[in-house]
Amino acid sequence: MNGIAPTPTRARVRIGVAALVGAVVVVGAVLAGTRPWERAPACPPIADHPSWSVARRWDEALLDAIRRSLPNPPVHARNLFHVSVAMWDAWAAYDTTASGYLFKEKIHAADVPAARNEAISYAAYRVLTARFIKAVGADKSLSEFDDLMDALCLPIAITGAEGDSSAAVGNRIAKAVLDYGKSDGSNETNGYAAPDYKPINPPLIVATPGITLVDPNRWQPLQIEHMLSQNGIPLTNGVQQAVAPHWGHVTPFAIPAGGASGTPIDPGPPPRLGDPATDALYRTQAVEVLRDSSLLDASRDTSIDISPRAAGANALGSNDGHGYAVNPVSGRPYAPEVVRQGDFYRAVVEFWADGPASETPPGHWNVLANAVSDELAPNLRVGGSGPTVDRLQWDVKIYLALNGAVHDAAIAAWGLKGHYDGIRPISMIRYMASLGQSSDPARATYNKEGLPLVPGLIELITKETTASGGPMETLSGNEGKIAVRAWRWNFANVAGAPHVGWVLGTAWAPYQLPTFVTPSFQGYISGHSTFSRAAAEVLTAITGSEYFPGGLSERTVAAGSFRIEIGPSADVVLQWATYYDAADQAGQSRLYGGIHVQADDFAGRIVGSTCGKDAWILAQRYYAGR
Repeated sequence: MNGIAPTPTRARVRIGVAALVGAVVVVGAVLAGTRPWERAPACPPIADHPSWSVARRWDEALLDAIRRSLPNPPVHARNLFHVSVAMWDAWAAYDTTASGYLFKEKIHAADVPAARNEAISYAAYRVLTARFIKAVGADKSLSEFDDLMDALCLPIAITGAEGDSSAAVGNRIAKAVLDYGKSDGSNETNGYAAPDYKPINPPLIVATPGITLVDPNRWQPLQIEHMLSQNGIPLTNGVQQAVAPHWGHVTPFAIPAGGASGTPIDPGPPPRLGDPATDALYRTQAVEVLRDSSLLDASRDTSIDISPRAAGANALGSNDGHGYAVNPVSGRPYAPEVVRQGDFYRAVVEFWADGPASETPPGHWNVLANAVSDELAPNLRVGGSGPTVDRLQWDVKIYLALNGAVHDAAIAAWGLKGHYDGIRPISMIRYMASLGQSSDPARATYNKEGLPLVPGLIELITKETTASGGPMETLSGNEGKIAVRAWRWNFANVAGAPHVGWVLGTAWAPYQLPTFVTPSFQGYISGHSTFSRAAAEVLTAITGSEYFPGGLSERTVAAGSFRIEIGPSADVVLQWATYYDAADQAGQSRLYGGIHVQADDFAGRIVGSTCGKDAWILAQRYYAGR
């Protein structure tokens, strides 16, 4: 359901072999006088990652499938949530207190841990195979799901849903989840297509300077000659199709339903060009996108401290923080981490991007949550206090809350995308540059809706600047037009060429691959910001602290590992004290990458906070059987 259907032969052969093996096991068990779910001897433990719970194994298998599939953040957030529901309901069925989300039955079992593992596996397996059978990479994904069932000694040929065997319970739960998904507003049966959305603006041909807009406040699809998804899958149609503008009508977990407008949470419209109340903010934020683009300069030696002693601790919906005096866990000051400025900003963009083999932002936060869980284990206390719980209980609880939050974040964010249809920076900057400059009526190409002139950043092209040896020599012939000093995408991998310099305003492009340029959905609000803050709220609540274990989390972006251009010149160690700091950086990365303005980011953080807090409140009620 997530993209182009694969060639089915390999997947079907793999399923057929697994089914045959399973059938042999079942028949053999019957002939031996035992039921299949009472197999003996016990299944040997899986050698890889022996500490992983069965829920963790299915979460990892799902993340692998997402990495192979077409990037589609709202669809993958929904898949993460629905698999989490399946696993939670299977766990709760054997608990006298907890409430299932869709499956309300209580099941007795002589060996509860074994029954839970089996029911969870059948439930997750059935949901995953149904969801990914037509996805890109389906042959590998379905094989991985089959292999995991084989490793767990669970025959996939057991498909019955009647009775109280663990396999039947799991199959029954999966059916409930899949039936629920058929009528949740996602339009899954039609490939998640938006039933009635059409862009008002004609496509922007990225490779050609210039632009035509019907409405400068509405989204514009891009036309890209060799278009690839962010994980490198070729896309046959060179014109973008809007992803999930109807998603605000999908059934949420904890936030209110979207109603007629499809906006469960509505902070109001984004800044708009020509609107007396927000026009100034619109053009200010366009300038800030260009300023951020100018910072992606690999040739400058300017250094900055990126450690928590200098960055982080922002208030919600702002970048007003100045870091932390001490690490509250160690009681000592954070050590400085000084790196080249151009390396850092580019590293932030590349780390948080939906890049190759990406699990998309919702999955990215599953990866971070799993790492946090590994660090905290075995001292796992739900809410940070009370008795310790085993890893399976912890995992099913964190997945329910976390993926309920990111599912709601997708609904809230994409609801606003579909409702307000907000423009992206590539269109707004090229359009304003095509109009001229808005600073000086006495100078050439004045237009009150053009780009403001900013010395050293946004300037008029003149004969003096394009003269031989001049700063805009390469723009000769464009005198009277607008130039911006920014990252130059057409010089990205030209050795020795300055990657930040003067470019024609109507040809500006963000720091992204030329086969991708900007995501295929509207700008307002930022999905990264919404997903990330929602996840940060859940991780803060379930661990009982806003700080990462030990008060510090680090991820290394290795020297020379960039995909977009050459770099970084040295390893860049990204550091965050709190989950909120990491979430804020995820949002900021989209500004440095040139695909959002600050209003998209800040509103996304605020909306995401509501999604995360509401999800945590509701998840606790399911934990407690209320």
